[in-house]
Amino acid sequence: MSNSMTPAQLRQRIRSGEHSGNTSGYCAGFVQCNMVILPKDWAAEFLQFCTKNPKPCPVLGMADAGSWEIPALAANLDVRSDLPSYKLFENGEFTKEVTDIKEYWRDDLVTFMLGCSFSFEEALLADGLEVRNITEQRNVPMYRTNIPCQSAGRFSGTMVVSMRPFLAADAIRATQICTRFPSVHGAPVHLGDPSLIGIDDINVTDFGDPVTIHENELPVFWACGVTPQVALEQAKPPFCITHSPGCMLVTDIPNSKLAVM
Repeated sequence: MSNSMTPAQLRQRIRSGEHSGNTSGYCAGFVQCNMVILPKDWAAEFLQFCTKNPKPCPVLGMADAGSWEIPALAANLDVRSDLPSYKLFENGEFTKEVTDIKEYWRDDLVTFMLGCSFSFEEALLADGLEVRNITEQRNVPMYRTNIPCQSAGRFSGTMVVSMRPFLAADAIRATQICTRFPSVHGAPVHLGDPSLIGIDDINVTDFGDPVTIHENELPVFWACGVTPQVALEQAKPPFCITHSPGCMLVTDIPNSKLAVM
């Protein structure tokens, strides 16, 4: 069922409440995006933060203030209702999770769409590599790290990473594949010992779900689009909205368009 749907059909199901939860594994072949919505007077600094930190925060699309459409990413898009789940924050504090943000919408809100690792997962699968979170039907494990981001105005923080375990030879292959996708996090930022990047216990995630790591496998870490949520927690804008981890915007753009040959 999941792969026979077009992105437009899935967005319609999400908008009508028929689909909830993760979008991983849906609409194979199409780009999925992380989302950040901020008041206009915070938007320029956030864009600068993304520009300085392109691995965790690759901007794929941006709406004009007050607009809920981004035609370059998807036709008939309504960012207020076309993601399965949204997180609302006030002064950097998480306040609630909702499935529709129409009642919270304001004319000064600017929407950013950021590249997501689901796009490169597909390239890994196409090469015959196992992606454990997909095999185990879990949200990808994500961790806060001690890797600093470049600051921009009021935005600073450390990188969030996603993790997928591989045998050493497969980890090298995965790196080669993902290097071709710089607009969706590109090559891994670390592999091996999690403690070197500030992760105390690989079995305790900060976001997403833990997955099985076999004895002979290396954990491989990619920059993750949840990074802006950590920067938002620290910058404490009076109001902002993000996607819930794993609950993405599914666009009309083929993943192949993002590949750099």
